[in-house]
Amino acid sequence: MAIPLDDLDRRLLAALRADAREPIASLARKLDVTRATVNSRIDRLIASGVIVGFSAVIREQDDLDSVRAIALIEVEGRTTTDVIRHLRGIPEIRSLHTTNGSWDLVAEIQTDSLGNFDRVLGAIRSIHGVQNSETSLLLSSVML
Repeated sequence: MAIPLDDLDRRLLAALRADAREPIASLARKLDVTRATVNSRIDRLIASGVIVGFSAVIREQDDLDSVRAIALIEVEGRTTTDVIRHLRGIPEIRSLHTTNGSWDLVAEIQTDSLGNFDRVLGAIRSIHGVQNSETSLLLSSVML
């Protein structure tokens, strides 16, 4: 069950997105609350599943050979659950989202070469239930 987020939660999440390693004391000063408040909010956000983990963000120039893309996927009829199950088995798919509109799923793909990228696209398009797809390469990041 999702917990309601207030303004402090949103500001804390924004600060953690900018730098998840920022010390609690610094976050408390920035948010104008006590360290205990920051600690309890983070614990609550983790326990409720709002925060599901922390990760390192790698600078783009350190991964120049990487091919990244967003794939929009249209699914036929009631096959979405099966298609998602198959897509989860493709390790190059970094994230997968359901969506509304013309497309049913959005996949973020990352491979180490164009050849492997082509292989992943072929694997996606060969899944029973995938009716159509459109893929855009991500060229450079202007905001993380």
